[in-house]
Amino acid sequence: MRRFTADDACLLLARLRERTPLVQCLTNAVVTNFTANALLAVGAAPAMTDIPIEADQFARIASAMLVNLGTPHAEQRAAMLEAARAAHEIGTPWVLDPVAVGVLSVRTQLAADLLAYAPTAIRGNASEVIALNGSGHGGRGVDSVDTAEQALDAAGRLADRYGCIVAISGATDLITDGTDVIRLSNGHPYLTQVTGGGCALGAITAAFLAVGDDRLVATAAATAVYTIAAERAAVGAGGPGSFAVAFLDALASVDGAAIRASIAMS
Repeated sequence: MRRFTADDACLLLARLRERTPLVQCLTNAVVTNFTANALLAVGAAPAMTDIPIEADQFARIASAMLVNLGTPHAEQRAAMLEAARAAHEIGTPWVLDPVAVGVLSVRTQLAADLLAYAPTAIRGNASEVIALNGSGHGGRGVDSVDTAEQALDAAGRLADRYGCIVAISGATDLITDGTDVIRLSNGHPYLTQVTGGGCALGAITAAFLAVGDDRLVATAAATAVYTIAAERAAVGAGGPGSFAVAFLDALASVDGAAIRASIAMS
């Protein structure tokens, strides 16, 4: 098994803050502001460029890209396909977040079309990952009805088929390249009670992929930093509202000492 350590996460976080990668986000209307703020807090630069023609142009200058299928209206669907094609052509790392795939027909077909452009990483909940592999029908809207461990076989098949990393969110997050599996058990339930709590992780993952040479390690590092920040934010939060604000502060302040003290791997 390939090793992932706290030092990997510390190194990549420091590199991200030094380089300030430019992350293009074609994401859903509900989470745009939270996602942009999360990127800024961790040290990246967001660009919410998601209209046709410009999406292609920007994908060619961005450091990395997120495609999130949360609210895929017609114009955005066209932009997503052209941006993914451009990223694939020039080797820009990009993340696919297949929100509610398997449950709804338009986004399910869109996800299938996007897979042709070889995402660097796929990040979703267990039911989305299973559905994307064609072995299930999705969850309950954006909520998973499966566990991360139940989705591991589907994740491995996706990783092998498309040469990508697959990250499955859950109480224990699983990150795999089809051979190795990294398990991380940080985080807090408040993340599931804040709009964008899951979606923003796709953008953070893209930022880490922009500065990491090993895609599996970079994806794991993004998950570790994000979920450790959530734990730190929850300590003084009175509920999901105050947590959302504290979480942005925690993303901005999380450092190597916090990572080494808190990372939970199994």
